[in-house]
Amino acid sequence: MDEQLTNNDKSLRDHVLYVLRGKGAHVTFEDFVASFPSELCGQRLDGLPYTAWQVLEHIRIAQWDILEFTRNPKHVSPKWPEGYWPPKEQVGTPELWQETVEKFRGELNQMENLVADPSTDLLARIPHGTGQTILREALLVADHNSYHLGALVVIGRIVKV
Repeated sequence: MDEQLTNNDKSLRDHVLYVLRGKGAHVTFEDFVASFPSELCGQRLDGLPYTAWQVLEHIRIAQWDILEFTRNPKHVSPKWPEGYWPPKEQVGTPELWQETVEKFRGELNQMENLVADPSTDLLARIPHGTGQTILREALLVADHNSYHLGALVVIGRIVKV
């Protein structure tokens, strides 16, 4: 019985890590970043309220907030919704793009480490939350990242035309 629980626990952790890394999706974060021309990250497009960098920074801010909520009982989330987006006038530069990519990778890695750690009870309620679990928060990160990565793929197709 204990071996089956251990196998199930490892299987669940592996699955969550798989979705956090964007595996099985149309494109991974790393594939997208490798193919997107960073010099176009601040280009405004007709009909779209955000530049590619603004969307990327939004993903990063939300991921950071979820990570910090998960592990830090004193964390205070940004004000919704404005705290989750960069200022509209800050459209992005290749330098900001690279900084955001690096922070995103680091914070995602921290969430992955939390999930991969066998001492982390993925199903236990977060003591300072309102019923959330680390599993729920990790899946929320994966879902939110995937949703906005789809938007970035579309933006990438438009700006490269």
